[in-house]
Amino acid sequence: MTHFAAIILGLVEGLTEFIPISSSGHLLIAHSLLGQTLAGTLSFDAIIQLATACALLVYFWHEILRILQTAWLFVCHRPIEQKEKTLLFAIVLGTIPAVVFGLLLEKSMDTIFRNVHLVALALLFGSALMWCAQKYSQKNSQQKLLQNKDSIVSQKFLSVKRGIIIGFYQCLALLPGVSRSGATISGGLLSGLSQEEATRFSFLLSIPVLFGGGLLKLFEVRHELFSAAFLSPLLLGSLIAFLSGLASISFLMKYLKTHNLNIFIWYRVALAILILILL
Repeated sequence: MTHFAAIILGLVEGLTEFIPISSSGHLLIAHSLLGQTLAGTLSFDAIIQLATACALLVYFWHEILRILQTAWLFVCHRPIEQKEKTLLFAIVLGTIPAVVFGLLLEKSMDTIFRNVHLVALALLFGSALMWCAQKYSQKNSQQKLLQNKDSIVSQKFLSVKRGIIIGFYQCLALLPGVSRSGATISGGLLSGLSQEEATRFSFLLSIPVLFGGGLLKLFEVRHELFSAAFLSPLLLGSLIAFLSGLASISFLMKYLKTHNLNIFIWYRVALAILILILL
């Protein structure tokens, strides 16, 4: 792999991993446009995805530290605030579905799923899911406002059950084109969470899966790391992915405070149509 290709792939991964437009789908398209064969590229993609995940550690370091402290207190059988305990178990149990399905579908992910036309269909499916989730959330909010005109509007908060449900939505991201953040934010909205809370939990829930997948692939290609031809482009792509990933997290967290998902939905639809026509 050339350094130019590594820069392009790192930039694509970092900018699209957390924005709900599917990083895996965009990486497949990038590989295709760069003239690279898709076989075997999953390892490179997973490792730069690991670098992108490091951006989550930097951006959410305070929340992650609090979660680790909660885990330690739980192991030591010490008192824990219910809210912190709920977040810990929602992440732990919500991660299990993606791990199970990821292991079951690992071979298919590097073969059958690595198809740009399948990506186009997944982009459309993910767009439909995000649109339905957004409409449900808006309708739910309007009903609450009508029912609580003279009182504070009741809001559903994260629970362990909702965390597990969102975890199953995360499994949809195993299909390139669906988008991990798009699927989990949609799952959060359909579970009754606010858009901001759904987005924050989506990022926190992705950390174990992103690091697990990245570290597993890193172990599998550990012998190739000593090859300068592989290591140098990988390091460059990883650095670009980390920096651009940090920027995309910051952008999305701020953007979704005052905007809906429409711009991402229509972008996905347009991209899917272009793929089906041109590729």
